[in-house]
Amino acid sequence: MRKSAIIGLITIAICVGFLVSLNADTSNYSTFTEASKDAREFHVMGYWEKEKGMYYDAQKDANHFAFYMKDSKGKVNKVVYNGAKPQDFERSEKLVLIGQMKNDTFYASKILMKCPSKYNDNLVEVKQDGQVKQYN
Repeated sequence: MRKSAIIGLITIAICVGFLVSLNADTSNYSTFTEASKDAREFHVMGYWEKEKGMYYDAQKDANHFAFYMKDSKGKVNKVVYNGAKPQDFERSEKLVLIGQMKNDTFYASKILMKCPSKYNDNLVEVKQDGQVKQYN
């Protein structure tokens, strides 16, 4: 074989190896169960468990926010975020947490929220003659 063909094959092999290593580091959404098996950082998607409430006291510790979240498999877990409570947290539809599981508690380094769209079901209530009517 020619030297140029050998160099070309080596270059292609290095590129393929690089792409495979990049793909191994990308993370898909996980569950709390998967996150508890490994010490690396995970992305967990779910919903805030409103019935269990949340804990945030800005006067005591402005960088401590705790709540419970239900993941895509239905497991409910305590979440601790070392930062201020995100604005409009109560209005969020879905949450994506980025962080690690330690001792049955998920410690989030980031909280991403999907809030309701301002274009969905914009109903306006108008009271007329003691009755309430809704308009789009």
